[in-house]
Amino acid sequence: MRRWSAAPYLLWSAVFVIVPLFLVLFLSVVRMDPSGISFTPEYFSRFAEPIYISVFWRSIRLALFSTLLCIAIGYPSAMILANVAPKLRNTLVLLFILPMWMNFLLRTYAWMTILGRNGLINHFLEMLHLPAMNLLYNEGAVLLGMVYNFLPFMVLPIYTVLIKMDSAILEAAEDLGANSFRKFISVVLPLSLPGVFSGVTMVFMPAVSTFVISDLLGGGQNMLIGNLVEQQFLVTGDWHFGSAISMLMMAMILISIAIMSRFDSQSDDGGGANLW
Repeated sequence: MRRWSAAPYLLWSAVFVIVPLFLVLFLSVVRMDPSGISFTPEYFSRFAEPIYISVFWRSIRLALFSTLLCIAIGYPSAMILANVAPKLRNTLVLLFILPMWMNFLLRTYAWMTILGRNGLINHFLEMLHLPAMNLLYNEGAVLLGMVYNFLPFMVLPIYTVLIKMDSAILEAAEDLGANSFRKFISVVLPLSLPGVFSGVTMVFMPAVSTFVISDLLGGGQNMLIGNLVEQQFLVTGDWHFGSAISMLMMAMILISIAIMSRFDSQSDDGGGANLW
């Protein structure tokens, strides 16, 4: 009976995950013409063209920048959440995750009303008799949208690790003469690295593959890999090339996960902190 309890999940995974992946893989390596079906790597080789390479590097660059910004903002935020009083902590965590209950598309649209030419920021500048600023349809707006939408995925894993940290370890560090800075560098930071690595993975993956944020806040002027895949499927109708790009992006994401997992396992194997 226990063996069959997983059957619905396996059936769901096969129909909605495995079969579509095989279809994408099949379309990425076959050419269909009147003479028949033939296997070819040409759709993968097309991605080596300079225009697509530039899209690839732009996607990587913006995803890395957004991940670094999420670390810079998210780590201090997680420490604040972990160190406040329990009653206030629950309220702050609720307020922090509350925007995630709203639809992703609506959250991104909201930034258009803030950054637009007639948005709130430019309206405020107009009240101060200052010139309007071009805040929308550029890489800065795309980066802001990424950080805003993906920041909770960085904060929550780090917060979860920090909140579970044994206070006795911190007390032992203080007994050994470690000041606040040394305690953070030698104890808190090494023990929180698993949460940091989880956050990096959870931010980098959606950031490198997003297309909604770059469409709305970038105005189509900053094409990313996700936009390129969307264009191939919905605009040009080249499903074979779109499938090839999807498989390359999937391989890149899997490699990044493997690298993060390797660093995560090394941090776990490192054990405790060294105060000296």
